[in-house]
Amino acid sequence: MEKNNRPVRGYDSEEVKNFLDQVIKKVELMTEDNKNKEAKIKLQEEKLLKLSKLEEENMQLKQKLERYERMESTFNKAIMMAQKTSDQMRLTAHKESETIIDDAKKNANRIVNEALLKAEKIELDANMLARNIRVFKKKVKDIIEEQLEIVKDLDKIEM
Repeated sequence: MEKNNRPVRGYDSEEVKNFLDQVIKKVELMTEDNKNKEAKIKLQEEKLLKLSKLEEENMQLKQKLERYERMESTFNKAIMMAQKTSDQMRLTAHKESETIIDDAKKNANRIVNEALLKAEKIELDANMLARNIRVFKKKVKDIIEEQLEIVKDLDKIEM
C-alpha cells in the first residue's frame, strides 16, 4: 500500500478528505443556519406571544370601550330624560305660577270689591245715621221749643 498515489479501496484519500471537509463545512453552515433560524423562530414566537398578549389587551380594551360607550349612551339618555323632566317641571311650574297669580288677582279683585261694597254700606249707614241724628236733633229741638212755648204760656197765665 502506497500512501502517495494509490487510492485505498478505489477512493483517493485527498478527494475524500476534501469532500469530508466540504461536508463538515456544509454541516457546520447548516448547523449555524439552523441555530440562526431557531433563534429567529424563538424571536418570532416571542413576538407572536407579545402580539397575542396585545391582541388580548386590545380585546379587553374593546370590551371596555363598548361598555363605556353603552354607559355613555345610558348617561346621555338619562341626561336627555332629566332635561325633558326639567323642562316639563319648569313648564308646569310656570303654568302653576300663572294660575296662582290669576287666582290671587281674582281674590284681590273680590276683596277690593267686597271692601268697596262694605265702604259704600258704611258710608250709607253713616249718612243715614247723620240724617237720623239731624232728625233726632230737630225733633228734640222742636220738643224743647214746644216746651219753651208751654213755659212761656205758663208764665203768661200767672201774671
